[in-house]
Amino acid sequence: MHELSFFTWVIHISSVLEWIVAIFVINHISSYEKYKSFFWLALAMMPNLIGAMCAITWHIYDNPMQLYGLVTLQGIFTTLGNSTLAIASIYLYKKSSFYE
Repeated sequence: MHELSFFTWVIHISSVLEWIVAIFVINHISSYEKYKSFFWLALAMMPNLIGAMCAITWHIYDNPMQLYGLVTLQGIFTTLGNSTLAIASIYLYKKSSFYE
């Protein structure tokens, strides 16, 4: 794990933990009748979390070429996650009172 500095690791780990907490908070908010559609936002956040886990796993093992496929997976999941977040955002906007 010497490839990244201590402070870079702190940022990586705290970002992933923050993302996990955000998913749980948004999912909890979706349990209220008025905000049922927020469930889709929490679900749309999952591919980005998987991509972050791929990146961290690759860094944990000091970026070996044998695990370079994780870099590709990270890119795929980040693209998928950004797309699902955009779709979920449009869905929430259309369900809101601002759309009328």
